[in-house]
Amino acid sequence: MRTLLTPEQLDSGIVRLADAVRADVGRRPLLVVGVLTGSIVVVADLIRRLDGPICVGMVWASSYRGTATRPGELDLRLDLLPDIAGQEVLLVDDIFDSGRTLEALVTELDRRGAARVHSLVLLRKLRRAEVAMEPEYVGFDIPDEFVVGYGLDFNGEFRHLPYLAALDPDDIAAIRRAPSNVAYHRQFDPAGGPRS
Repeated sequence: MRTLLTPEQLDSGIVRLADAVRADVGRRPLLVVGVLTGSIVVVADLIRRLDGPICVGMVWASSYRGTATRPGELDLRLDLLPDIAGQEVLLVDDIFDSGRTLEALVTELDRRGAARVHSLVLLRKLRRAEVAMEPEYVGFDIPDEFVVGYGLDFNGEFRHLPYLAALDPDDIAAIRRAPSNVAYHRQFDPAGGPRS
């Protein structure tokens, strides 16, 4: 595991994203819709930086399951979504990989009557998109690697890390072999931080 983005870099990126959104939206009310579960940290940090009237809603989307490192079939659940008719929406996701999740959600939010849907992602993987659309706001471009931390997980682990790290193939293989992820944590990192 190696660090791709430090806590300081992530914080700076969130400030930059919040400034860009407010520069475009101004003081108009904004409904921030986070995509569970990977965006929870991004949404929490972002809404504290967005001045002006804000409401928050969440949707659930998943295309990664268990120890998969490539997206599979997309599953969407929008039952937590408030009424968005006539509202200006900022859809926030953790990562733009194939782009299928963001495209499907923007389409659904438009269908439900949003006045406008803006899209924001913390991360965009280079050369991975399978759709024509691009997110409106991008925090960081990253290489095509499997990343964890700052809300992103592998098999339910590592969301709590305050930095973004890439798992190399040996890390992934060790996690799959370990009887528990706790055993893996102790094995690769007895001191509590990734190698740089």
